[in-house]
Amino acid sequence: MTTRTGRTHAVAVIGGATAGAEVAAQLAGRGARVAVFEQNPRPFGKIEDGLPRWHVALRRKEYETIAAKLATPGVHFVPNTSVGRDVSFDELVNEWGFSAIVLANGAWRDRPLPVEGADAWIGKGLVYQNPFIIWFNHADDPGYDGPLFEPVDDAIVVGGGLASIDVAKVLMLETTLAKLRERGIEEDLVEMEVKGIPRTLEKHELRFEDLGLQGCTLYYRRRIADMPVTEIPEDATPERAEKARKARDKLMSKAMEKYRFAMVPLSAPDGLLVENDRLVGLRFRRTRIEDGRVVPTEETFEARGSCVISSIGSIPREIPGIPMQGELFAFDDWELGRIGGFPTVFAAGNIVTGKGNIVASRKHAAAVSEEMAAHYLGLHDGHDGEESLMEAADTEIAESAAAVADGIQELPGLDPDALERVLARVRERQAAVGYGGDFSAWLDRVTPPRFV
Repeated sequence: MTTRTGRTHAVAVIGGATAGAEVAAQLAGRGARVAVFEQNPRPFGKIEDGLPRWHVALRRKEYETIAAKLATPGVHFVPNTSVGRDVSFDELVNEWGFSAIVLANGAWRDRPLPVEGADAWIGKGLVYQNPFIIWFNHADDPGYDGPLFEPVDDAIVVGGGLASIDVAKVLMLETTLAKLRERGIEEDLVEMEVKGIPRTLEKHELRFEDLGLQGCTLYYRRRIADMPVTEIPEDATPERAEKARKARDKLMSKAMEKYRFAMVPLSAPDGLLVENDRLVGLRFRRTRIEDGRVVPTEETFEARGSCVISSIGSIPREIPGIPMQGELFAFDDWELGRIGGFPTVFAAGNIVTGKGNIVASRKHAAAVSEEMAAHYLGLHDGHDGEESLMEAADTEIAESAAAVADGIQELPGLDPDALERVLARVRERQAAVGYGGDFSAWLDRVTPPRFV
């Protein structure tokens, strides 16, 4: 990206997944030199660590798309580098010499379970969605050193939306497989996800009831018809909105039948049940919906389970030096992700929207149809049509990246000496993490065998 004065931009992009790769490719395509700082060895973000591993075709397609963008000439990949841990935000903004910084590091922090004192029981009965899915996807990888979990029967899942259904499916598939292994029967998890639990059991002349499993239960503070598995456009007529709610009911009924989890709607967590220094359940408060709002009632009830998994959304991780406004960064321009006091900082992707689900999209949400959601949920034989879910999100990200690139274009660039100093520091960091500069060779080196 050459400025009107003939100078070149050097831009740091924080996060190398869907949004970061798109921003980097667009900037490099305009002539900028772009350093992409990625916290992990691989740059695939929520595609790899948030999307359950049965989405084989979608993951492969998105891996290829991200890798191609990061291989764009002018893009310099810097793996194993977390801003706030390995490099401070202040240092990156004020010392490295970049002409602009783009935050594209997504939403990775679980929104806290909204019960006072809940987080004291993490690891003692309370589990959060993000580490749980990372474990599910990576526990068998060589060298995995993250948290370990054992999927157990009769778990309580708190949430709403596609991510919480993913959690329920992991629990049901893993516990069913364990019961089959006790009978000397080996089944493949991905194949069972496609066929569903009842059809898989029929092959062995079994019913779900024969396994002795209670199954997990998903508690949701709204109605089942309010589950955002499909979107209702803002301009929808009452008739269209009602049709969409009926479609949600139908989708959720099919999902519960195929994967044998239960659901209790209109129930919000209200208190902790603790015994013998362990969280053993929750007190819930019944709710009702008035004019689209959740209204708590006076009625409460208790639910006990083997553990509680909270899946109520993801928010950005705090980075020292970046001001916060509630759960999000304190943006004063939400379109470009601008933060007051930081004229060279921009942001794109889920870090701006505060949505951790890969198919979340603001402008193009209406594209998440009943058919697309059914493919994502596994309610057809396979996921062949689910790629359409990513198209709306990808379109929004591309538009956001273009707007950010236009904004950076207006900033002063770097003269050749300043540009070389920035790139020298980037190469120094690459060397420190063992990255030799060949992106394809690096991916080959750090990709687990089962992903090849």
